[in-house]
Amino acid sequence: MGRFALFAVSALFHAYIGLRLFPDLGAWAPANLVLLLWLVISALLMPLGLQMRRAGGSDALAWAGLLCMGLFSSLFVLTVLRDIVFVVYVSLQWLLPSLDWGNWQADSALAVPLIALALSLVGFFNARRTAAVVRVDVPIAGLPAGLHGFSIAQISDIHVGPTIKAPYVEAIVAAVNTLGADMVAITGDLVDGTVAQLRAHVAPLADLSSRHGTFFVTGNHEYYSGAPAWVAELRRLGLNVLMNQHVVLEQGAAALAVAGVTDFGAGHFDPAQASSPQAAIAGAPADAFKLLLAHQPRSAPAAAAAGFNLQLSGHTHGGQFLPWNFFVRLQQPFTAGLDRLHDLWVYTSRGTGYWGPPQRFGAPSEITLLRLVPGV
Repeated sequence: MGRFALFAVSALFHAYIGLRLFPDLGAWAPANLVLLLWLVISALLMPLGLQMRRAGGSDALAWAGLLCMGLFSSLFVLTVLRDIVFVVYVSLQWLLPSLDWGNWQADSALAVPLIALALSLVGFFNARRTAAVVRVDVPIAGLPAGLHGFSIAQISDIHVGPTIKAPYVEAIVAAVNTLGADMVAITGDLVDGTVAQLRAHVAPLADLSSRHGTFFVTGNHEYYSGAPAWVAELRRLGLNVLMNQHVVLEQGAAALAVAGVTDFGAGHFDPAQASSPQAAIAGAPADAFKLLLAHQPRSAPAAAAAGFNLQLSGHTHGGQFLPWNFFVRLQQPFTAGLDRLHDLWVYTSRGTGYWGPPQRFGAPSEITLLRLVPGV
């Protein structure tokens, strides 16, 4: 989308909010003025912030634009919901002329920005805190004794970029290292920017510690940010980057094949890197437990067909904040948590960071500690 079109779309959506709320805020003149100023500033800063974010420009402008985007999103959704309620109210009033909702229009017009602001403040706190640890037991029928209790620390979708820097990453690394996991899995969308811009802010990942090391697979945002350079940089840091490949870990008498695929859409960027669970596990021992790291849950049908036991994914952010979690299922088969597809278990992380607006509401970030346990 061109620069002019971006500003035009932003202005149009902000104008909708103003046109729907201003007429009913007549009794609240100060609120009208504050809302007007914010709408004008936000309509300008949102496109500027997005451009700075994409071009690697001013972090301050990116911060301002993305903060505005978070508040705008809540304000827009609440305005639409208010209009839906208003249509219902008008319909009921037509059926029941005596129905009187008093000052509902004026009160709701004031409540919408106040509620939006409250949601944004809570969402900001949730997004900026270090993700909590979520512990999940995965029951596996016939699990070899050597893998009983095998633990995997999963982090995903950190989105290091204009608003997520080294201190945020360092806090995640410190939290993961306290878990004493057997291995660490990073399931893509680590960065939003080039290696030159973000090398120092990703560097703390070299300090991740576990028994068998850290494994990484690319997400779609790696391809937006220059995947070949990032693969080389992460390997330089000591991470095991799996590009339709696997490695076999030995634990006691048991073998665990850790496979990783490129992002589901990687073939659009480079046909040679098209995602393939089948290729990733080719040549693995037949009796090995088969674990697939795949950024998008959409890899699950191919993973099930290839004979994997467990797939770890991210990408969805669990929707990140209401109401977008209701729309994730339109693109992905799973939104968050542990699911099953035939004989394949699929765990979808809500993500350890956030994308875009520093906001999470109804979909908290997570560091996941998965443990393999015997099942039936």
